[in-house]
Amino acid sequence: MTKNIGSLDRILRAVIGLALIAATATGAIGIWGWIGVVPLVTALMGWCPPYAILGFSTCAMKKK
Repeated sequence: MTKNIGSLDRILRAVIGLALIAATATGAIGIWGWIGVVPLVTALMGWCPPYAILGFSTCAMKKK
């Protein structure tokens, strides 16, 4: 698996994932908030399956 998620994308995914999980754990939103695990895991891995399927990447380009 080649990383296809850049730094800013990873930070945003982690923040959104943690916010959804925290809101669910505190009872602010329903059980659907556990979907926040998905962006959190993709942020930790640095790889997103839909990005890979579509050939998309937010990683910075390497200089040759």
